[in-house]
Amino acid sequence: MNVLHLLFTKDGLIYQIAKNKSILEENSFFVTEESPENYILGKLEEILLKQRYDEVSVISALNHFTLMPEGFEDHDSGYDLIAFNAPVDKENEELMLSVNKKFKVQFYYTFPRNFYKKIKDLSIPVRFNFSGEKFLNSISNKNSKEIHINLYHNQCEFFAILNKKVILYNNLDVNSEVDFLYFVMFTLSKIGFGIKETNFYVYGETTENETFISELQKFVKNLKVVYDNIPNKNFILN
Repeated sequence: MNVLHLLFTKDGLIYQIAKNKSILEENSFFVTEESPENYILGKLEEILLKQRYDEVSVISALNHFTLMPEGFEDHDSGYDLIAFNAPVDKENEELMLSVNKKFKVQFYYTFPRNFYKKIKDLSIPVRFNFSGEKFLNSISNKNSKEIHINLYHNQCEFFAILNKKVILYNNLDVNSEVDFLYFVMFTLSKIGFGIKETNFYVYGETTENETFISELQKFVKNLKVVYDNIPNKNFILN
């Protein structure tokens, strides 16, 4: 069975074509100053027409989201809740929901409607999910205070967990070591996590973000690199 995996980040698209557990093809595209208008949409169209797929798996790491307790049912307010965190365009964004039963939370997130329609037009099974939910589901929580950081290209998502309860989630652009460290340290001070008593776990594009990690290690005592996105391996955490 040929499965197309798509990961959308703030300025990019990564895809993999997998057959059973083998990765047949992988590539990534990122917007630059020289990129034409609708660059990512054009690349998506090329990928969708590349061959026949049996199934598509879509992960959105776009930072249009809100985090709510599991069981929250006022779905009509999803757009308004997301609007507290990011600008929302109801005409051009599809409202989505991902539930994480492991930590008893759920994510409302939006996904660009033009991408959504292109993918759905294939008329084959499609699974949509939010990167935060997928990432959270992969976390094995062991200590009282933990910080889990998943790194992408110029972007990261971040969970603070206290005694197996999600205290905070964020997804933000990261363009410099200073931005990254400020975000981490500011968050720790706000939620009362001391550096010495907190365990840090880093996942994702750790090779690309090697400098970020080395800078973080100067301040953090307990840090472990858990997962690196190695080429031709599953780029989404299992």
